[in-house]
Amino acid sequence: MVKGKTIDQINIGDSASFQKTISETDVYLFAGITGDYNPAHLNDVEARKTIFGERIVHGLLSAGLISAVLGVQLPGPGTIYLGQDLRFLKPVKFGDTINAIVEVIEKNEEKNILKLKTKCINQNNEEVITGVATVMPRKKG
Repeated sequence: MVKGKTIDQINIGDSASFQKTISETDVYLFAGITGDYNPAHLNDVEARKTIFGERIVHGLLSAGLISAVLGVQLPGPGTIYLGQDLRFLKPVKFGDTINAIVEVIEKNEEKNILKLKTKCINQNNEEVITGVATVMPRKKG
């Protein structure tokens, strides 16, 4: 079994990332799983009437890529996700390639808690989401 890093194996400035191109199928699957059938995501005719002029990806689908980094890479398996602040800066469009990046900015060894700067950037290197995650890495042993 793969184990994530413990707090003593992590330093301020450590970073990791995960990249994915968001497909129309991803959007429909996310809508089905969450029940979020907002026409801005699924109905081309209605979406053209919005400020974006086309269908856009659910914000939390894009933000979910941050969870992939935290749960698989840094800190990795065994991580407990305690909280996340998010700012949605630009819409993510179907076919965009999103790179979720996390960087350790604060470390509290006594409480076994990390704060990580989080961001998602698109294929044009534009920030689409920023925020801060609070996590508890796996315990030693």
